[in-house]
Amino acid sequence: METIVTTEALAAACAKFAEAPFVTVDTEFIRETTFWPELCLVQIACDELAVLVDPLAPGLDLKSFFALMTDERVVKVFHAARQDVEIIYKLGGIIPKPLFDTQVAAMVCGFGESVAYDQLVARTTNGRIDKTSRFTDWRRRPLSDDQLTYALADVTYLRDVYRVLQKRIAAEGRERWLDEEMAALADPSIYDLHPEDAWKRLKMRARKPIELAVLKEIAAWREQEARNRNVPRGRILKDDALYEIAQQQPRDEAAMARLRALPKGFERSATGVAILAAVARAHALPKSALPPIPKQPNYPEGTAAAVEFLKVLLKIVVDEEGVAAKLIASTDDLEKLAVDGAKAEVPALEGWRRKLFGERALDLLDGRAALCFRDRKVAVISVS
Repeated sequence: METIVTTEALAAACAKFAEAPFVTVDTEFIRETTFWPELCLVQIACDELAVLVDPLAPGLDLKSFFALMTDERVVKVFHAARQDVEIIYKLGGIIPKPLFDTQVAAMVCGFGESVAYDQLVARTTNGRIDKTSRFTDWRRRPLSDDQLTYALADVTYLRDVYRVLQKRIAAEGRERWLDEEMAALADPSIYDLHPEDAWKRLKMRARKPIELAVLKEIAAWREQEARNRNVPRGRILKDDALYEIAQQQPRDEAAMARLRALPKGFERSATGVAILAAVARAHALPKSALPPIPKQPNYPEGTAAAVEFLKVLLKIVVDEEGVAAKLIASTDDLEKLAVDGAKAEVPALEGWRRKLFGERALDLLDGRAALCFRDRKVAVISVS
């Protein structure tokens, strides 16, 4: 079991990996005490070679690894790739391509939604992952043999998982289905989040435009501050404090001192001054520039019943075709279909999803098809 700790050794390994048709990749990282994930270990394997890379080794340059990640002759295979790709994008400014995510591929092949890696290994290869080292502090050195063995298994088993899923997808002619999902995963915009959009991850439902304006300002300030200091958002300000500030909108130290979510004396700190400035910026906006409050949809009568019918149809399609429901349509998509029919702007009416589910959904909504209970199961029948 080789652990690479020099730039030269990494370059030599990546040169060998570049000759393979695919490589399996995984990362171990820590982000509990930082805003940005701290990369602690990289695992890479092909049929002839499997290595561990120690990015914390003094002087190690990852440039050959990043070059491998963008070598379009080599497929990069991950499981649940989102966070791994995020780290690679943050450190190298690149998106691995071409990309194959076995978790998404498993959904295309009927293994359910968001299947765990150890479960997928067991179901495709009969292999068993020892999870005793799962909660390792990957920053600590030296890592034990058990920890290194556990880490390497994440990419050695993945070779066989990839082959099984790739063969099933090809046999069922579903390559294009996966290509669409991989294109979405490779979009840099999902990893390059802007501070001004930080409010979107919050659960507060503002009642007034000024509340939303304040929430946007203080959420953007917190996001930027957390990035600059490389600490979790909650270390700067808890979500509950953001909500109370947006509702109460303190304009001076005295008003801030009355907020229950903030500790005593907070109003006199540099953070308190910055928050008051953020509130002031929101209040300085002209009325015409205040953000509108998103309106809750007012669906016509019968929408709820139509959605329930569509959920049953979706379940039938999922069972028949062996593909995860979340890849076909969300509940929001079903609501839009129930209201707008063929005019609905939803993925379910595009591409392979339309053929698989969308057309049948429109037939059901327009009365050309119906649901019936036959032979102890629900079925779809045509209506003449």
